[in-house]
Amino acid sequence: MSVSPPVTSIETAPAPAASSSSASTRLTSLDLFRGITIAAMILVNNPGNEHAYWPLEHAQWNGWTPTDLIFPFFLFIVGVSLVFSSESRLSRGDSRALLLRHAFRRALLIFAIGLALNCTRILFSWSSSSGLRIPGVLQRIGICYLAASILFLYVKPKARALVVVGLLVGYWILMRFVPVPGLGVPGRDMPFLHPDANLGAYLDRKFLLWGSTRLYEHTRDPEGLLSTLPAIATALLGVFTGEWLRSKRTPQSKALGMFAFGVVGLILGEIWGIWFPINKKLWTSSYVLFAAGFALVCLALCYWATDIRRWRGAWTKPFLIFGRNSITVYTIAWLFAELLDSFSVRLNGHMLSGQEYIFRRFFAPLGSPSFTSLLFSLAFVSVCLIPIWLMDRKKIFLKI
Repeated sequence: MSVSPPVTSIETAPAPAASSSSASTRLTSLDLFRGITIAAMILVNNPGNEHAYWPLEHAQWNGWTPTDLIFPFFLFIVGVSLVFSSESRLSRGDSRALLLRHAFRRALLIFAIGLALNCTRILFSWSSSSGLRIPGVLQRIGICYLAASILFLYVKPKARALVVVGLLVGYWILMRFVPVPGLGVPGRDMPFLHPDANLGAYLDRKFLLWGSTRLYEHTRDPEGLLSTLPAIATALLGVFTGEWLRSKRTPQSKALGMFAFGVVGLILGEIWGIWFPINKKLWTSSYVLFAAGFALVCLALCYWATDIRRWRGAWTKPFLIFGRNSITVYTIAWLFAELLDSFSVRLNGHMLSGQEYIFRRFFAPLGSPSFTSLLFSLAFVSVCLIPIWLMDRKKIFLKI
């Protein structure tokens, strides 16, 4: 079972581009962008071997690759979708208090599903020695969705803009100037943004390591406590974009505005990155601006192509299917990957996991390690498309 919080709550109804701000309109571009993002997430999470193409690998530390943009894109989309679903319900007469209760319930369910998926890693391995990881992708989405919902429902746009500034500047101050207990002041007693000697890593070790729990990278977690603050800002920037798309401006103005603001975000992110490097694992403030800028440019292009020019067809359909059931396919991909790793097969005298066996038996002979890794990833995404395509044909969209 999976959920689609604000993601699938906009009613599907084809409409001309000129009415794209209508409460009843489901933006094809938003589904397309979401579908491309979730397909890319599955692609990079299942490389088949350790020799993925560099665009499908995360940056080691500071800097970025295309892969590092996928998660913030999804959080940004959550913010955009939140505006459409909330304003649609408000226009039907639902109260803000009711929407807030639903937001709490949705956030808890998203967090619980993420935690349950982490539990499957232990169950499928038939061992609890690895420990349970508390943070995760869905957990961060749930927290950021709830925070963005509260701020959208009860805080005016200008005040929300100040919240974004406060989150980004405040996070920089915390990471740059607050002494890390037992280690000292960043930039003076140890290198600034040292992987293990930073405030975020310290808080993760102090509050997320207890009993049999574990951190994703042993000494720190990319979805840890402190970096959730700037991640909320990513969702809020999506909220502002949703409000822009819901405005009375012409579709052409909306597309041009998103593109222009996106370019500004890219420039500001690069400039701030001189002093506060772009870093996905720490979700640095420069990374927030840079990734949101990139997301705006991509959404503007999707909006111009599909909602203004109406360029739709076979090339959009797989991504639209992914986009309408995004967290469902994420869950299916996760469970499928865990299942492949849960059994062993003997090949040439060696015991291999199901995933290793399939890769070596059917993909490895086809070319170089990086090329065959890409083939495996594409095949994995294609297999995940099958159940979602069947659900889409029957108009089954799982949501809270």
